[in-house]
Amino acid sequence: MNGLRACQRKGFGRWLARSGAEIVGVQEVRARLDDLPTALAKPRRWHARFSAAERAGYSGVGLFSRRAADSIETSLGVPRFDREGRVQLARYGRLVVANVYFPNGNGVNRDHSRVPYKLEFYQRLWTRLQELRRSGYRVIVMGDFNTAHQELDLARPKDNRKTSGFLLPEREELSRWLATGFTDTFRATEPDGGHYTWWSQRQGVRARNIGWRIDYVLASRAALPFVHHAFHQPRVQGSDHCPVGIDVDAAIFGTDVEPSSLGSPS
Repeated sequence: MNGLRACQRKGFGRWLARSGAEIVGVQEVRARLDDLPTALAKPRRWHARFSAAERAGYSGVGLFSRRAADSIETSLGVPRFDREGRVQLARYGRLVVANVYFPNGNGVNRDHSRVPYKLEFYQRLWTRLQELRRSGYRVIVMGDFNTAHQELDLARPKDNRKTSGFLLPEREELSRWLATGFTDTFRATEPDGGHYTWWSQRQGVRARNIGWRIDYVLASRAALPFVHHAFHQPRVQGSDHCPVGIDVDAAIFGTDVEPSSLGSPS
């Protein structure tokens, strides 16, 4: 979002109302619930939930859904991750939707000082998602991964080999996710480059499509059969990112498993 309130001024509310979506996850909300106007905090015909960072005006994720989630978990059990408000694990029957704002590897001096933190976050979340998968859930992971996986996922790979977001350890960690049961739903049917989800705000960059694909929707093996189509919406310009999504069969919500809490089937 690059700030939900800023995005609202650029038409987010209209987009949300017309989206036809069942579930919408937003990242980099940069606001606490009390900071949001009613139109965002309690939009008509939507259930809205937010997880904010302790630091004001930083990070944060939000989830808008047509149906109420059975439960929402916002902690990975690691304080240095939890205080940044980066995760929502929402259960709808047998489906778990992970709405995630993955860290950037750059520190305050635009160095790589946050790369270890970023990789540890990836690994801790992966462990939690594996627990959910073993418990019989269909898992969808959506959000800003802050990593371009392959050379075709950014316009200028040679110029960015030493840039966080395209460093080899970051790319290898995403490769590990894909090698252990998650599918990049967009790349599964679109083998070509030129499809990006983030563009620098420097003048003319987006118009020339000099971008990065760093926003993904991943599906676990159990969820993948229900996914029909993955898409980007590059013409939606409410922020420096564009929306990405998937179309799924409604049967993905199947309730033949009724856990009392996330990861605790009864």
